[in-house]
Amino acid sequence: MTASMRDDLLEAGLIVFDRVGFEAATVAAIRTRARASNGSFFHAFGSKKELAGALFLEVLRHYHAAVLAALDPVPDAEQGIDRLIRAHLDWVVTSRREARYLFEISRSEWGEDVRDGQRAQNARLVEGIERWRAPLVARGELLPMTPVMFVSQLIGPAQIFCRAFLSGRERADPRIEADTLISCAIRALRPLDRIDKQ
Repeated sequence: MTASMRDDLLEAGLIVFDRVGFEAATVAAIRTRARASNGSFFHAFGSKKELAGALFLEVLRHYHAAVLAALDPVPDAEQGIDRLIRAHLDWVVTSRREARYLFEISRSEWGEDVRDGQRAQNARLVEGIERWRAPLVARGELLPMTPVMFVSQLIGPAQIFCRAFLSGRERADPRIEADTLISCAIRALRPLDRIDKQ
């Protein structure tokens, strides 16, 4: 079993899940799309659910990498807020199939099998954001709050637009709202006396 066959199966799974959803997807359809034998599939994954969980972790890793790349080189408070929101919006639009899978298709019942991997990846994301954020909080440039509250204030409003876009309820590219989302996040995350007056 080569790594490329596993990758081909994951890519095929993503395409099939995106097209017909998890419930309607079959191992046969995924194998056909990947040009893989039955033996190759079951050598890589014990079931469709196992493939779905592995795919979830892979897509989550790609999303986190895109977000954390926005913090290099290390930005100031407002630049960081700006870059993180734009990174989220850009990833959703340019990786729409993966974003739909991560935010719309994935199921909580897969969670038991992937929960440890998800926790580890989420912890790495939080650590990466905290390396940038903690010194800014210490200097009074960002308001003190838990990491979960920070991310919810930062990404939560953008995610509402993104979910509407991913589901097809909204056709407009969510990036058109980037400036407003950034302005709102700055007001929610920066002390009033530290907000740059434009």
